[in-house]
Amino acid sequence: MGNTKTTGTPSVCNGQFLVEAVALSKWFYRKHDVVNAKPAVVTAVDRVSCGIRRGTVLGVVGESGCGKTTLGRMMVNLLEPSEGTVFFDGQDITHIGRREMHTIRRRMQIVFQDPFSSLDPRMTVYEIVGESLKNYRMVKNRKELRERVEYLAERCGLFADQCSRYPHEFSGGQRQRICIARALAAGPDFVVCDEAVSALDVSIQAQVINLLKDLQEEMGLTYLFVSHDLTVVEFISDEVAVMYLGQIVEQGRTEEVFRRPLHPYTEALLSAAPAFLPEEKAAKKRLLLEGDIPSPANPPQGCRFSSRCPQAEPHCREAPPPYREAAPGHFAACHRLNG
Repeated sequence: MGNTKTTGTPSVCNGQFLVEAVALSKWFYRKHDVVNAKPAVVTAVDRVSCGIRRGTVLGVVGESGCGKTTLGRMMVNLLEPSEGTVFFDGQDITHIGRREMHTIRRRMQIVFQDPFSSLDPRMTVYEIVGESLKNYRMVKNRKELRERVEYLAERCGLFADQCSRYPHEFSGGQRQRICIARALAAGPDFVVCDEAVSALDVSIQAQVINLLKDLQEEMGLTYLFVSHDLTVVEFISDEVAVMYLGQIVEQGRTEEVFRRPLHPYTEALLSAAPAFLPEEKAAKKRLLLEGDIPSPANPPQGCRFSSRCPQAEPHCREAPPPYREAAPGHFAACHRLNG
């Protein structure tokens, strides 16, 4: 389904990843319009392949609606892919039963964007953080449960005596710390951070990001870090994937992508933050993109970015560019790289 004429990201995975997506797609059906009288297919993610090495952080950036949140939720099996496969520690988790997935679920968690709406207002911190401990029978009795919850709360920057309180009694930053403690309770290997700090004040963002980074290094966690904030992604990520209209257009080591971008869309994102660009590019005027993002229900036939790209040529609108390794470990999909 979706736009079959568009060449998506081919698999660049090599079996050395804790989590990997292979040709992953997700489409939704929108209600039919008056003219066509049939449902429109909205392709949120289009044949995306990527992998995350154990103990590292992959940042995913892009404009709102590019598919990065959908990708993250498919990586932890909260959304079922329309096509493609997700492998976790070498096991296909897209075609397994609920009982098997329940066992694997302990090892993969997610921290959502809005900490208030993702917490049950009727539950205390003891109940919220302790839920998975009880579900997976990781504690022997109530005393051990209480001690474990208090330890996790304190490790995430809260006080033990706050664990009897309810979510509405905490600030936004404290609520997100509760969400992080809940995600860590079952001892996961992989955590998706879905815009985990975007709803917080700037000063609180820094504290939570530092906490996530410390926990990642201390516990050897693997993160998929979804964000639109390039500064945050640059600080926490080992690698970065740039998404546009459901596809990854560039991916590589964070420093390499931010300092030597290969795709015009990446350049456009970085031009809003000149500190990421080399001096000769930073001195240039900010690159402004013309036009609106095309509808996912009717993407351009050639390069997805061709309708807004200031460097687009006629052939860019006719054929999708291949996704290729332009430098060691640095991938991009742009016709300019094929010369």
